[in-house]
Amino acid sequence: MQKFIQVIFITSSLVLASCGNNTESSGSLTAKKAELEKLKKEHNTVADKIKALETEIAKLDTSAVKEEVAKLVGTAAITTQNFSHYIDLQGRVDANDISYISPRLGGGQVRAVYVKRGDYVKKGQLLLKLDDAIVKQQIAASRQNAEALKTQLTFAKDVYNRRSNLWKQGIGTEIELISARTNVEGLERQVKAAEESIKVQQEQQSGANVYSDVEGIADEVNVRVGELFTGFAGTLPQIKIVNTKSLKVVTDVPENYSGKIKQGSVVVVSLPDIDKTFNTSISVSGKVIDPNNRSFRAEASLPSDPAIRPNQIAMVRILDYSAVNAIAIPVNTVGTDEKGKYVYVSVTEGGKLVARKRQIQVGELYNALIEVKSGLQAGEKLITEGFQNIYDGQLLRTN
Repeated sequence: MQKFIQVIFITSSLVLASCGNNTESSGSLTAKKAELEKLKKEHNTVADKIKALETEIAKLDTSAVKEEVAKLVGTAAITTQNFSHYIDLQGRVDANDISYISPRLGGGQVRAVYVKRGDYVKKGQLLLKLDDAIVKQQIAASRQNAEALKTQLTFAKDVYNRRSNLWKQGIGTEIELISARTNVEGLERQVKAAEESIKVQQEQQSGANVYSDVEGIADEVNVRVGELFTGFAGTLPQIKIVNTKSLKVVTDVPENYSGKIKQGSVVVVSLPDIDKTFNTSISVSGKVIDPNNRSFRAEASLPSDPAIRPNQIAMVRILDYSAVNAIAIPVNTVGTDEKGKYVYVSVTEGGKLVARKRQIQVGELYNALIEVKSGLQAGEKLITEGFQNIYDGQLLRTN
């Protein structure tokens, strides 16, 4: 052992002496850099040879191969179904028949009010009584005048008949006869005018009675006895009648859907406040785009229901696309790469369950489902759980 140590010591001394001599002989930085570069190349060559040998050994030494662990995933069978796409909007309930009551022949002072807010009103029902005292006096005076004219007419006719009989007997002058006849005709015209005047005044008197021209609920009654009734107090209606038996839902549709929404389009209306849903269709599709919000108005009729009230919030779903026997899958299972959209399916190959990547063409997206136009077939198994970190050809297992 002592001899072995001495040999090592002598060898080390020779190496150190040799290095010292090389340093002294080279003596330049350029030579040292060149030697370092040479050693690096030799190191890379040796490393590549080591790696190549390890690869060859791994292929030849079967005892070193480890069996791949199958990944646990969840799958679902792909089926066909009817797929629909809706436009989700918010709207409100409105009435088809809303009447703002106003006096027929001008305003007047209120003498009696026969309705209050919330009352059910029939068509033709008396709502208000306006002051008609002056019109009554005018009618009374007109009637007195008409009676006086009728009395004068009766006397004038009697005079004319007498003059006519005398004229036939050759008594009197023709001028007297013509004058008597003219007097009768003039009084007849006056009596007729007086009677027409009475009719006009009676019509004015009837205008003091304010009636409802629609059936519905008195939604606004903003007038009291003694106030002036003209129909509106500023910009607010004094009496508003709403027909709650004829209602509709109104919504604003963005203009980019103008080519998809038309009269007759299917609509599903939900009223969250009363927890009711109605199936209906578009009855009115506006033709003008509102420049303020870039939308057009759409309306759909609602059935008569005492629980529905005007101005309620409505959730409106308008059907703009549907497909029969379509394939629709959860949108969260779809990935994107440089080629487009893809999913993973599980297939059996060589008696083993493996993952396969499928490129697909997609269509419309609604809620959590997306339509698949091509790339999948009914009956295949779509990987719905555990698809995030798998690769094409990976061994799988399911519950």
